[in-house]
Amino acid sequence: MKIGVLLCDDVHPDLQKDHGNYPEMFTTLFEQVDNQISLTFYRVIDGQYPQSLDECDGYISSGSKFSVYDQNRWISTFQAFVHQLYTQHIPFVGICFGHQMIAWALGGEVMRSDKGWGIGIKEVEINTAEIDKHSWLTPALPSFSLVLSHQDQVTGLPDNTTVLAGSAFCPNAMILVGKHFLGIQGHPEFTPEYSHGLMKLRHALYPKAVYEKGQQSLHQPTQHLAVTQWIVNFIKSRVMTNALL
Repeated sequence: MKIGVLLCDDVHPDLQKDHGNYPEMFTTLFEQVDNQISLTFYRVIDGQYPQSLDECDGYISSGSKFSVYDQNRWISTFQAFVHQLYTQHIPFVGICFGHQMIAWALGGEVMRSDKGWGIGIKEVEINTAEIDKHSWLTPALPSFSLVLSHQDQVTGLPDNTTVLAGSAFCPNAMILVGKHFLGIQGHPEFTPEYSHGLMKLRHALYPKAVYEKGQQSLHQPTQHLAVTQWIVNFIKSRVMTNALL
């Protein structure tokens, strides 16, 4: 299976030596879950897109330091592309910025959260009533933890949206829109070590208590591999559904 990774940013140059850029992060992640997955990278931040939507079986996005509501030409172009994927029933998994773009492009709402920064590792609860409805949510978990780095949140849902997971801090942490779009606020591709370095680099942005709590959280385990397996299962299941139509 071929997955297109839509790159919406770069890892800060000061962190690339130890942690790589997004292509290295996603390659390492997917190799741990399914080494039969082929990744193709498109720098949408530089206007690079597939020439045809069927170049890949499905697409995922990276995060970004930008907000989906920023007035940048590349963001408007990306918004239109995400909307096109939706209308063409192409499987898409949005990570962080991409998760928020799903909502933004399809008529939902995204804004700076009054809860402040989400950094470090945080846990969200699965809507257990949904597990039996979606066979791709295997392995089944009652909750999962991922590395976070965001202050924007999805605050208004598009039509035809199901909330699959959330918390008091981030109620819409994982959403399903229609049958082909999955949004995940957390970062399965981020390691605790990278999060530690990123928080140190950005420490002036955070209130002291938030920074300290975020750093302390990095000792918790994450379910990044299980979530990545969900992503693979989701895209495969959507591809199979499309093939039967």
